[in-house]
Amino acid sequence: MGLCLLVCIISCCFISVSSQSAVAGNDNNSVVEGTVFIDGKYSIGKIDENSICATLDWWPPEKCDYGTCSWDHASLINLDLNNSILLNAIKAFSPLKIRIGGTLQDKVIYDTEDNKQPCVQFVKNTREMFGFTQGCLPMHRWDELNAFFKKSGAEIIFGLNALTGRSMKSDGSAVGAWNYSNAESFISYTVKKNYSIYGWELGNELCGSGVGTRVTAAQYASDTISLYNIVKKTYSSIEPKPLVIAPGGFYDANWFKEFVDKTGNSVDAITHHIYNLGPGVDTHLIEKILNPSYLDGEARTFNSLQSTLKSFCNFSSCMGMLSKQVFGSAWMASSYDTKTYCRQSLIGGNYGLLNTTTFVPNPDYYRYSKITDTGRLL
Repeated sequence: MGLCLLVCIISCCFISVSSQSAVAGNDNNSVVEGTVFIDGKYSIGKIDENSICATLDWWPPEKCDYGTCSWDHASLINLDLNNSILLNAIKAFSPLKIRIGGTLQDKVIYDTEDNKQPCVQFVKNTREMFGFTQGCLPMHRWDELNAFFKKSGAEIIFGLNALTGRSMKSDGSAVGAWNYSNAESFISYTVKKNYSIYGWELGNELCGSGVGTRVTAAQYASDTISLYNIVKKTYSSIEPKPLVIAPGGFYDANWFKEFVDKTGNSVDAITHHIYNLGPGVDTHLIEKILNPSYLDGEARTFNSLQSTLKSFCNFSSCMGMLSKQVFGSAWMASSYDTKTYCRQSLIGGNYGLLNTTTFVPNPDYYRYSKITDTGRLL
C-alpha cells in the first residue's frame, strides 16, 4: 500500500485524507481522529518501474528447520514449471524480477562443457557446510527454466557461486581468489542461447561476519571486478548489458564501505539482506509484526547503507540498491532509494507468496500484486 501511495502522490499535487485508526497497545481500543496532508510536489525516494521482486531458492525437499520440512518441490531443480497457477501468478506482475539464489548457490556447479565433475544433486550431510553436499545445475534444466521465464515475462537476477576455488579456514573464513572458470562458461552458454538476464549477482551472505563462511571486502571487491570484466567481454556486442550485482548479504558498515571503495565503477547495484523479525520459531513473531516501532528498526540499516553509497558517488546515477527480505516494508525501503525490493520467497519455506504444494497465492501475494497495481491472476 505504501508504493500505491507513492503512485498517488505523483498524480496529484496536494491532498487531504481524513482517517481513524486504533491506537496500538491501548487496552481501551480508543480511536484517534486526524487529518493527513500529503504534499505531492516532492518525492522521498525513487524506485525502478519494476521494483518488485521475489526469490526462487535451491533448497531440496530434505531441508528441514524446527521439525518442519517446508520446501517440498519448490527448488529451482524440481519446481513444476508446467503449473498454470505459477505461470499466471508471475505474469500478473508484468514484469516480476526473480532473484535466483540463496544459501546453497555457493555450492552449485554448472554442467557446462568445462565441468569435469559428475552432475549430481544436493545430498543432506550435516557435516557439510550448510548441511548439504555440492549440487549441480544441468543445462537442460537451465533451458527449461529460461523457456518458462520467457513465457512468464520475468526478469532474472542470477546468483553465482562465489566460493569456487577458495580454501576454508578454521576461523570460518574463505580465502583465495574466486575461480570463475565455471561461472564464465555458464555465462557464455547463457549468451549463446540468447537467454535474457537482468543481472548477475556474486555470492550469497558471504560479507561481514558471513553465514557459514565469509570473504574479506578486499578480496570480494577483486572478485566482483573479475565478474564485471567477464560480463563486459561476453556481452561485448549486446546492449543493454546485465547489471553486475554484489554482495548479497547482511549489512556491515565497515565491510560495505571498503567493498564499495575498492570496486569503484565495477558494480552496478549493491544488495543487502534483512531478516528483521528473526527466525520463524520465535514465539513473539506476531507481536513483532504488529509493533511499528520494532519494524522501524530496519530503517537504520537502509539509512546507513544509503549514506555509505552517497559518500562514494553521486548515488542517483552511480549505483542502485536492492534489498531482500522475508517481511518488511517496501515503502520504507523505497524511501531510502532502494530500487528493487526482493521478497523471500516466491514459493517455499513457509513464507512464500504462493502455497508450496498447491501454488495458490497466500494473502501476502495480493499485497505485492497491489503494489504493482495489477489484479490478474487465474
